[in-house]
Amino acid sequence: MRVPIYVLNMRGQPLMPTTQRTGKKLLQEGKAKVVKRCPFTIQLNYATGETTQPIKLGVDLGYTNIGFSAKTDKLEVISGTLTLRKDVSNKLEARRRYRRTRRNRLGYRPPRFNNRERPEGWLAPSIQHKHDAHIRLVTKLETLLPITYKRVEVANFDAHKMQHPEITGVEYQQGELQGYEVREYLLEKWGRKCAYCGRKDGPLEVEHINPKSRGGTDSVSNLTLSCRKCNLEKGDQTAEEFGYPHIQQQAKKSLKATACLNNIRWRIVEQLEAEYTYGYVTKYHRNKLGLEKSHVNDAFVIAGGTNQERCRPYEVIQVRRNNRSLQKNRKGFKPSIRRQKYQLQPYDLVKYNNRTYRVKGVHCYGKRVVLENPKGKNPSVAIKNVELIKYGKGLLFSLY
Repeated sequence: MRVPIYVLNMRGQPLMPTTQRTGKKLLQEGKAKVVKRCPFTIQLNYATGETTQPIKLGVDLGYTNIGFSAKTDKLEVISGTLTLRKDVSNKLEARRRYRRTRRNRLGYRPPRFNNRERPEGWLAPSIQHKHDAHIRLVTKLETLLPITYKRVEVANFDAHKMQHPEITGVEYQQGELQGYEVREYLLEKWGRKCAYCGRKDGPLEVEHINPKSRGGTDSVSNLTLSCRKCNLEKGDQTAEEFGYPHIQQQAKKSLKATACLNNIRWRIVEQLEAEYTYGYVTKYHRNKLGLEKSHVNDAFVIAGGTNQERCRPYEVIQVRRNNRSLQKNRKGFKPSIRRQKYQLQPYDLVKYNNRTYRVKGVHCYGKRVVLENPKGKNPSVAIKNVELIKYGKGLLFSLY
């Protein structure tokens, strides 16, 4: 599958990407230099024109994974999936415990719970991290490509339709997208499978937990998904009478991811100055193109992709910067700040025995380093025998 080479001009501004053959030729002739290994990016050493083509970027917002895809009229120029960190909440909780323990070592402290103010637009740190990750990804892509148009998917469903099922209007009464809002919500809530038998490979029907003949309503809290067989066997029984009492409890399951995205989606749209769309629209067009469900394919459809030639997607992970200072308070001693860090940190890229490795960890007071070897045992070598290639901070790109 095609892997584009990204090009910068002499001033570091992005130009249109080129092919591997052209990029190799420019490097051999000394007309360009390598500025980044992955994604592979070169910078021209001579003045050139700055004519570019329109590039549309699609972003599939997510709680744990973010899909992205950018395309021209003929080609897809970059795509991939960003995996967000999952340890932020645990790190914040650990920090809270450390601070509380440190304060308990001191003498009397006046109460402070009444003199704290939160600025307008404040977000919880764990949610702020999700917001910043989306902005950081788009900013990174804009350093590689001259993006002219951005569109993001803000939700899988229309909340207005969920709260007011009786709403009328041309946009809800006509067209082939009618009814996709509540159904997409239920697919997200029930894991895209039959709530009773767990079947995934067949068509699913919207089913009432408490039947309407028994006083059930059309509220989404009373709806679930079932296959045709289970729906017929259940008849006018409740889920508990049908032998699935846990369905009543799962019906009240909270969507933590949805709540988080509801807090930040419009902020992202406003900050990126992007257009927006809904998940059921993406699903409709993805099914028309015959594409399987994935973050990359969703982003491709969000960007307006149709029959463009696809490129090889990237797998992107977000890692810690490992740049905090550790304050060590020992009773009876003056508080000290440890600012000196080891020479290498996790995820740094190094060379050892003419091969490249990612650093997995450092031990022996920074004298030895553990290298990540996906094909076997992780070797531990002296740090003086490895050569640093690139520090691993922020977003790390790698090909699937």
